[in-house]
Amino acid sequence: MTVVIFYDLISSSFSDYSKAFLVSKPRILFILIFISIASVILYQVQDRFDHIANKKKSSKDKKGAIPVLVEPITKRSISLIKQLSGSLEAHSEFIASPKVSGIVNKLYFNLGDKVSRGEIVAILDSAEYEQAILQAEAELEVAKANLNEAQSLVEINKRKLKRINDLSSKGVSSASQLDLAQADYLASQARVKVSMAELTQAKAVLETVRIRRDYTNIAANWPGDDELRYVAERFVDAGETVDAKTPLLKIVKLNPITAVFYITEKGYSDLAQGMTVLLTTDAIATKEFKGRITRIAPVFDVESRQARVEVEVNNDDLFLKPGMFVRAEIILQKKDNVNVIPRKAISKREQQQGVFLLDKSNSKVSWQTIETGIDQDELVELISPDLQGKVVTMGQQFLKNNSSIMLAKAAK
Repeated sequence: MTVVIFYDLISSSFSDYSKAFLVSKPRILFILIFISIASVILYQVQDRFDHIANKKKSSKDKKGAIPVLVEPITKRSISLIKQLSGSLEAHSEFIASPKVSGIVNKLYFNLGDKVSRGEIVAILDSAEYEQAILQAEAELEVAKANLNEAQSLVEINKRKLKRINDLSSKGVSSASQLDLAQADYLASQARVKVSMAELTQAKAVLETVRIRRDYTNIAANWPGDDELRYVAERFVDAGETVDAKTPLLKIVKLNPITAVFYITEKGYSDLAQGMTVLLTTDAIATKEFKGRITRIAPVFDVESRQARVEVEVNNDDLFLKPGMFVRAEIILQKKDNVNVIPRKAISKREQQQGVFLLDKSNSKVSWQTIETGIDQDELVELISPDLQGKVVTMGQQFLKNNSSIMLAKAAK
């Protein structure tokens, strides 16, 4: 409108000027070009004024709207997970130790070495036991000789008694001679029994000495059906004198390996044997290991008020080592295709928990009281009501039912 009025004024003035001064044609053309440029400039100025006016009007309309961030309600699987932390232990341990004392002549294995079941791991000096064997063998030969002598004496006394009996029946021998012959015979029989016992004793002594000599060869005879283990610790070196039952090597079973956790009274009833457990460790951050609960202690420690839980973990690759710190996740419950909302969307109004649901116009929100279920990470199961759409996740502290809102952009 301003431009039109201005144009009319200039045209009118120009008409008057033409009539008054009879300007030339070139001058008239110049004036027309000038008028056209001025009209364009005035039009742009008017458009700028209109834009500013509309912006002020829009700002006035949005006055009172609260900026918020929203996220959608989604359907997905969600699990109730129990998290524990603990450490790894060898599935079983075997301590290689001698049954006799002596000097360690050889120690065949060192830290980290593989050991097969039944393999000789150390040898003690056996010279003393070899000498004892020679002595026991000699005593055995003496016992055999004594038995032969006793048996021969029995035969001699038996013939002597028979001869005396014959003479006594003819009246040539006296009764006292017969009694003496019978006594000698019985004594020789007793001597045979004693010699036989001494022979048995000598054999036992020899066998005992041989067994003790064999004890100088220390073998890794652990129980169970696993054929391969590893040396976890070496306690002595060759040349040391050790007593009976002195530990020489600690040999451990690493596959499977045992993860040990301690549970409080609050979570004790949630666990059961056979439950699947997922384990992670900082040593191998990119790999997850699967195990199962094999043992749950039936009692709590008096001091810590915790119960021991053992998890058997497959360790074919031997990545896991005793002493490592591990974290465990135990899936107690899992639900599929349920409504899930961000935990940060939940707020409280008048002692009731709920969410602010965005309406279809994206300009207002309504307060919805809710019932929640499983809580996993930053998500919460929405049991009821069956809501759809988007919920406010930031700014809800300023909202009430039917509040006007404006959607803000989340910071990147």
